[in-house]
Amino acid sequence: MNAIIAEESVVRGWSAGFRAGLGAMLADVLFFLLALAGVVAVIDRYPAVRPGLYLAGGLLMCYFAVGAIEEARSAASFTDGGRAGSKGFRKTFVLALTNPYQIGFWLTVGVGLLRAGSLDVFAHVPGVGELLEGALVVQTGSPALLLGFFGGIAVWIVAYPAALVAAGRRVDAFAPIVAALSAVVLAGFGLLFLVVGALGVL
Repeated sequence: MNAIIAEESVVRGWSAGFRAGLGAMLADVLFFLLALAGVVAVIDRYPAVRPGLYLAGGLLMCYFAVGAIEEARSAASFTDGGRAGSKGFRKTFVLALTNPYQIGFWLTVGVGLLRAGSLDVFAHVPGVGELLEGALVVQTGSPALLLGFFGGIAVWIVAYPAALVAAGRRVDAFAPIVAALSAVVLAGFGLLFLVVGALGVL
């Protein structure tokens, strides 16, 4: 998501980057509502769905990587005018809906945020969860926690594009570099998702 937000911000300006962030945030709101209704748990009951999500997400990322490569080639310098043709909102929204990590978050931590109790945030980190267990425990089920969660996302989708735009105004070569890095990140994760999805199908 951040790769697409970065590409949109440096190539088309702050408003395009912000709209791309809104796409990802809207997907989180949708997952939140589905988790609240208990629908997200259905995906957890059907393990065969996960490889399909990895394959769909991987294909989308590779497709978006090709677009980012084209942006890197055509973006000679930062443009602050909001070039036409921004599809960042749709890209991040569709990508978030097919992102197994985002869905996995809402099946575990996200559902935990809704239930009254406590949640050990770092206990779920792969590889180092046991070491970080107990480092950050939050009380769950409160509206303040949910407001803080979505408020944090809102701050990020405003500040992240603004920081990129500020850097792009100072360095002319910034836009093509960020677009190229976005392409590399999207392609890398896209290929990883395709491999994981293919292994899950086999």
